[in-house]
Amino acid sequence: MKPLLFDLHSAPGLADRLASALEADVGELSRRQFPDGESYLRFDTPVGDRDIILLCTLDRPDAKLAPLLFAAEAAKAQGARSVGLAAPYLAYMRQDKQFHPGEAVTSKSFARLLSATVDWLATIDPHLHRYPTLSALYGIPAIAGSAVGELGAWIGDNVDQPVIIGPDEESRQWVDRIASVAGATSVVLRKERSGDYDVAIDGEALDHLQRGTPVIVDDIAASARTLIETVRLLAGHGHKPPTCAVVHAIFAGDSYQRLTEAGVGRVASTNAVSHETNAVDISRPLAEAIRIARATIEAASSADARSPVESLGD
Repeated sequence: MKPLLFDLHSAPGLADRLASALEADVGELSRRQFPDGESYLRFDTPVGDRDIILLCTLDRPDAKLAPLLFAAEAAKAQGARSVGLAAPYLAYMRQDKQFHPGEAVTSKSFARLLSATVDWLATIDPHLHRYPTLSALYGIPAIAGSAVGELGAWIGDNVDQPVIIGPDEESRQWVDRIASVAGATSVVLRKERSGDYDVAIDGEALDHLQRGTPVIVDDIAASARTLIETVRLLAGHGHKPPTCAVVHAIFAGDSYQRLTEAGVGRVASTNAVSHETNAVDISRPLAEAIRIARATIEAASSADARSPVESLGD
């Protein structure tokens, strides 16, 4: 039987594209809030004996978390075979250590919560820094797909003579891959962050930047300070207004307006997070991550089912 996908929260059109890529049915559910602000949720499509995919991108996660947890629990209580989470953007990855006494290491707490609630997790380009993989954090099959191919293809098709710029060393791991797909050269800058909104970028490498259209690539645009400072540096070094290509377009507060005022030429983001700049579809890599996660669960279930027989034959 086909998997059954429920769209709790995603960019417009992503649920249908993802369902098509997975050959999944799209289920209906009802949601509202009681007068006291508590969540009400009902599956209008029966979930019994079905493999359930909950699609919920987790930007601004706190308000989304309760309905997600209730949906997962309700699906299991109503007889679903399995319940997995497709989270194009995965929240609570930044606080990956205790920087100051008394701080909560929320990445670990959030991972424990989700690992106890769903059977598998699939996401796109999570903010891995001190964790080598999601498996080092999550106790369930957790698969990270990547939008590198989609971003690189979009840049190659839409930007004249692109020159890929990574704003910091963290971006190096995928800047080179994007440049390869786009058929472009690349350079990585150095960044120092002293707070959530305090960023300093060393622009020395821009003195030798090949002429063309600069394309600043980044995984997350939250405060957008990194992008804003890089745009200003490029202008100061005499380069044309750059394109910014980002995976997760969070753009908190007035950050998007500030970026446009800084002199950016164009901003293109993936539909991992809904935003007016969405230009790149991530349904293909997300679907592939889901397939791997589901296959891992099925393989483990088959091994568990065979183990008593195998032990008898030893």
